[in-house]
Amino acid sequence: MITAGIAGASGYAGGELLRCLLQHPQVKVAFIHSHSHAGKSVAQVHQDLFAYPDLFFTDEINPTVDVLLICLGHGQARKFLTAHAFSDHTRIIDLSHDFRLQADAHWNGQSFVYGLVEWNKAAIQKAKYVANPGCFATAIQLAVLPLAKARWLREDLHIHAITGATGAGQSLSETSHFSWRSNNLSIYKAFSHQHLGEIGERVRSWQPDFEANINFLPLRGDFTRGIFASVYMASDLAEAEVQNWYAACYADAAFTHISPSTIHLKQVVNTNYCLMQVQQLDGKILITSIIDNLLKGAAGQAIQNMNLMFGLEESAGLQMKGSYF
Repeated sequence: MITAGIAGASGYAGGELLRCLLQHPQVKVAFIHSHSHAGKSVAQVHQDLFAYPDLFFTDEINPTVDVLLICLGHGQARKFLTAHAFSDHTRIIDLSHDFRLQADAHWNGQSFVYGLVEWNKAAIQKAKYVANPGCFATAIQLAVLPLAKARWLREDLHIHAITGATGAGQSLSETSHFSWRSNNLSIYKAFSHQHLGEIGERVRSWQPDFEANINFLPLRGDFTRGIFASVYMASDLAEAEVQNWYAACYADAAFTHISPSTIHLKQVVNTNYCLMQVQQLDGKILITSIIDNLLKGAAGQAIQNMNLMFGLEESAGLQMKGSYF
């Protein structure tokens, strides 16, 4: 059995990690760390885990766990690792932004490997440290990287993506209150979202000569969870050629699929899947990409990375069906 510790376990991503790991056939959860909730029953915070009354948050750690999963706010993971020493054999998966960019990836004599599973599997399998991609970054890169690999990016890339309220985290803010969010829609961080950095680095790692703009409009949605991303660019490529290329790129992917028909968010919510549709319309290539922001965009992808790092079946602990009705 793999022993796992979770740091920052009281947030949405931490709760999803717990939900998945408690069902994982080859994992034992060794500690559930939270300063603010130390001593409390986990079920007091994550009420869907009421069937586990013996689970408690703690402010102590076990430094010898096989894997540490960090779900702290951006900027806090590096501080946590500075304050707590772990054994040489402990592998680390960070779900924050702290180690995703190449300039920030170095830690403890090694570098964090970027954990976009479908595009970095071989490196992840050998990694000691993994930086889990951002939720928007996951949905968008899975849609864009086949174009970069084929050297088809020549024009400006346009991205319009909407996320559910859980994408803002569990702490309250003006725009996360029900009375603000319900029946509402808004753009935020237009053309400046923090995930653009990791998207740009990965795109240019596959197509170094890409010099056009990546124009990203993120939106807040009035639903709970999920991301619906639309990516398009001017192109005279034939639809069948692009569709066949995407099918080939993801032929061996455990959780990423290309749909021949229109897709919608309920198909992937509560799952670790990414579902895409590829079209050629009016002189443009359009890729729609959908994921659950808390699973494929956070906790589920972290477990995918963990499975690869320990030589387990990639889908272990992640066999979930969408809540369609």
